[in-house]
Amino acid sequence: MSSTEELLKRLGVSIDAGTLRLALTHRSYAYENGGIPTNERLEFLGDSILGFSVTDALYRDNPDLPEGELAKRRSAVVSTRALAGIGRSLGIGEFIYLGQGEKLTHGKNKASILADTMEALIGATYVSNDIETARRLVMRLIGPMLKDAAVLGAGTDWKTSIQELAASRQLGSIHYAVDGSGPDHARTFTAVLNIGGNAYGKGSGHSKKEAEQEAAADAWRVLSGAGAQDTAGTSAGSAAAK
Repeated sequence: MSSTEELLKRLGVSIDAGTLRLALTHRSYAYENGGIPTNERLEFLGDSILGFSVTDALYRDNPDLPEGELAKRRSAVVSTRALAGIGRSLGIGEFIYLGQGEKLTHGKNKASILADTMEALIGATYVSNDIETARRLVMRLIGPMLKDAAVLGAGTDWKTSIQELAASRQLGSIHYAVDGSGPDHARTFTAVLNIGGNAYGKGSGHSKKEAEQEAAADAWRVLSGAGAQDTAGTSAGSAAAK
């Protein structure tokens, strides 16, 4: 099986060879190869199809939710972070055509590149087939996330969400301890989120912001999973104090 066939098998769709190669062509590769076309037009198209498909599903499946909550849920599942996660789970990075500079800085694992490529692949699916085929691809990839309370509860700004959660439980002040390692052109950052002096989450990324968001998301999941226990503990403590 060729690499192209393997990718299409993972996606579960058929895309003609020329359109598929275009969807996988990052601008860094195009620049180094004489300014050939990039995947940015397909990305633009795929972004619109993604947004519509998710909006349609949310509207139909949640008749009682207000507009603000629908918008929050849509933002959560079409975010760069969410799309990059899907891209990583499918191993999309190994198929992307990247310039030498991006290869040296581990571009195949960068959230922005993975997310943009996923949108381009959605656009390519539409171009090679039809809107219904592209919509089914979106639902197959995104559908499970629409039912993920952890993802939908916090949305895209995990730092704000964890701050609100920590404040509501009076857990104490928040502090991010961030360390960087590696050469300047391929630096990796690791962040540990401390709340009230206790470590609750850890994350990593190619920027401080990305590492902190990952740590906040990790802490949010930990605290949400232990929500009932924490609340009970706090209540018991309050009762004892009285």
